[in-house]
Amino acid sequence: MPRVTYDTNVFIEYQPTYFPQGFVMSAVVIQELAAGARDNSRLKQLDDSRRRYEKQGDLMTPSGEDWWFAGKVLNSLYRVVQRHGGDSEPTHEQMRIVRDVLIARTAKRAGVMVVTKNLSDFERIRRFCAVKVMHPDSYF
Repeated sequence: MPRVTYDTNVFIEYQPTYFPQGFVMSAVVIQELAAGARDNSRLKQLDDSRRRYEKQGDLMTPSGEDWWFAGKVLNSLYRVVQRHGGDSEPTHEQMRIVRDVLIARTAKRAGVMVVTKNLSDFERIRRFCAVKVMHPDSYF
């Protein structure tokens, strides 16, 4: 079975309890889930998961080069918007895609497929980073 990771939206909307053999966790997803945690017990669960995946060698963590790459992708996407008469400042939506770029870049580097409901952003990213993606309805 191919190695796989889940985007944050899969954890939020599908709340998977099963993780297939070869599952890899994204540090970016852990960060997003921690930001939305409702209480300290959830934060502790997430920290325990992070530590476990890191110890197993199954935590995808963006490198300095990945952050640089994400900045270049965001710059390219933002310049396209500007050329078409968009705002002179990036919107929250445009800035949000940087997390998806980091997930895509680390998944591509690790040879991992991303299961996500957010196919539109990942399709935009594929111009720069040809990561494999699948919608959860097709995956589960």
